[in-house]
Amino acid sequence: MPDPILSMTDTCLSLDGNAGQVDILHDISLTVTSGETLGLVGPSGSGKSSLLMLMGGLEQATSGKITALGQDLTAMNEDQLALFRRDNMGVVFQSFHLIPTMTALENVATPLELAGQRDAFDRAEAELNAVGLAERINHYPNQMSGGEQQRVALARASAPRPRLLLADEPTGNLDEANGAAIIDLLFDLRDRHGATLIMVTHANELASRCDRVVRLRDGRIDEAMSKAAE
Repeated sequence: MPDPILSMTDTCLSLDGNAGQVDILHDISLTVTSGETLGLVGPSGSGKSSLLMLMGGLEQATSGKITALGQDLTAMNEDQLALFRRDNMGVVFQSFHLIPTMTALENVATPLELAGQRDAFDRAEAELNAVGLAERINHYPNQMSGGEQQRVALARASAPRPRLLLADEPTGNLDEANGAAIIDLLFDLRDRHGATLIMVTHANELASRCDRVVRLRDGRIDEAMSKAAE
């Protein structure tokens, strides 16, 4: 059996809201194995995106423990988490979060430069070629369609060759045709770099391609199933 790449034990998340503390996630225990593709599904407000943010160290757990690649994320401060993400994770959001004053090439090269990669622009260009944007590398985000911007975001997330690739509703802002193309690219990036892929999705087609699907409801794991058990 492959080694665990990420594990969560009795993990809870509470956030302060206008009406006081709001409990988002309750006693989440979950293990993800290396090379697995995991889909997080459930109704709106069930805690899917919050769970993904915890996995990526973008939110701090209120209690419990999260371990990724043998490192205790719950023991890290924000700076340590940022460095860990830079070196080990790629994150793709529903909103593309591109830097508007940078070209596609510069957007993809920036995290590589921050990581001290000398061939940052060569690798960025190779990733943009891989997602079908060879002719758009010098275009700015406002000169590209939504589908093209999401391709840039995918290239940026995958260029550092992360061990963990996290995607939050990657097709949520796209039409059916562009969404299908992004799904294919996600799985291609996983295969090319050998990454473990964890994604939040409402799309049945995307969930059906995952090795395992975890369902959330009201901040708790409602149902977990493996394709092998279906």
